[in-house]
Amino acid sequence: MPEIPSSEAAVRSVAAAAEEAPAEEVSPLPELRIRPRQRVLSDQQIQRIHEASLELMARTGIQVNHEGAREILHGHGCSVDGLRVRIPARVVEKALETVADRVVFYDRSGGKTVDLMEDQTWYGPTLDAYDYLDPGDGTRRPFTVDDCRVTATLADVLENFTWTMTIGVTSDAPPATADRIVARQALTYCEKPLLFCCDNLQAAKDIVEMASAIVGSEERLLERPLVVLFNCPISPLVYETPLVDRLIYAAEKGLPQVCYSGPQAGATSPATLAGTVVQGSVESLFGLVLSQLIRPGTPFVYGAFATIMDMSTSVFSYGAPEMNVMATAMAQMAHFYRIPFLGMSGCSDAKLPDSQAAVEATFSCLCSALSGANMVHDNGWLDHATLISPEYMVLVNEIVEMVYGYMGGIRVDDGRLAVDVIDRIGPGGNFLMEDHTMNHFREIWYSKLFDRSTMNQWRARGKPEFHERLNLQTGKLMQHEPRPLPAEVDREIERMAAHWG
Repeated sequence: MPEIPSSEAAVRSVAAAAEEAPAEEVSPLPELRIRPRQRVLSDQQIQRIHEASLELMARTGIQVNHEGAREILHGHGCSVDGLRVRIPARVVEKALETVADRVVFYDRSGGKTVDLMEDQTWYGPTLDAYDYLDPGDGTRRPFTVDDCRVTATLADVLENFTWTMTIGVTSDAPPATADRIVARQALTYCEKPLLFCCDNLQAAKDIVEMASAIVGSEERLLERPLVVLFNCPISPLVYETPLVDRLIYAAEKGLPQVCYSGPQAGATSPATLAGTVVQGSVESLFGLVLSQLIRPGTPFVYGAFATIMDMSTSVFSYGAPEMNVMATAMAQMAHFYRIPFLGMSGCSDAKLPDSQAAVEATFSCLCSALSGANMVHDNGWLDHATLISPEYMVLVNEIVEMVYGYMGGIRVDDGRLAVDVIDRIGPGGNFLMEDHTMNHFREIWYSKLFDRSTMNQWRARGKPEFHERLNLQTGKLMQHEPRPLPAEVDREIERMAAHWG
């Protein structure tokens, strides 16, 4: 996946331009390239949402069911009334000063894979799908442990998914250890960084222990994080004890974590988009505050999956345009706070990887990139967060590649302006056999799925329809064989697994 230049890095050095251009086209000027951006909030609106968030944290507060967390917060000047904790603005502002403004994740080999900074965007899959749409026979059935192997393998080979998640909830594993079993599959069959969730503190410790064995030691894991903990507050404004246990554990170790609620406008948050953004921001900022009180500077990713309740169906919509508007607003808040943001895209309310799914995925993937969301999940999720489809994962991967092509903007230097070439060819000529064309035609994006052939060419190939091409491409990618874990590491994880329970 090519790195997309941020707005702040639009002007590149003369040396870099010289390296990229043919010798005869070296430009005396630096290359210019501006990353497209989208805003839904003005600076004044951002300030008002920030002030409303501070007011809500100080006036209403958060229900914190964890006694130890309440004691920590009280010791730092927060007001505690029963389970309710109210946080003064000064405590929030201090936490925003100490939190890391950049979070980096590494792959299994210790290579830097994801760099959450500024407006760089990195896409990954989803978690907790209950059902699996089999691309072989088209049947929908409960997600299994082997499906976790298949989807982890697919995440490993899809080049525009730069990190992964556990993807599904296994129906054929003991409930008490299912979270560790899917994490093991994800860590075994995909080399990319893993964003995981789990049920309790012991499960978090067990998954971190697995990741430590894979990279060599816990010390190395904390230096070059392979795993990131995903915590979900309950909307509206509740932090349960198991969540806080995991939050404190990650903060004490300095392990990156996400606090990411799911406010639903009109149901678990206000019916207005602005009110839902404020509430979602508060629910995430509270986790940031607690993590910074425990260990200042600990890496933290902000965000909330804010969408609407469809009043005609009562579903939590994964394809609503309002979802993308609120995600963009929260991305702007994250930029205002100078912290990384977890967004969402590539998800749909459709039941199949069909036209509706493609439209909703394209819209959300592009919106996420334009907003500057950093870590973008849920790519490949169907039927309002109940179904994972390998075919849809492949389709979204292609959409993301198209989005990256757009986000690269236009490279402008003397060579690419091509004034001398146009002058030499002149009116009525063509550029097909020019060296300039040979030097630059590979900069154009060519799809592996979308058909640009003529009608006659398409007919000559047997008129393959899009769903046939998608199914064929998915089948080929599913044959990928991930690099196996070393035998001694696999044996060590097997020993660990014997003690789960």
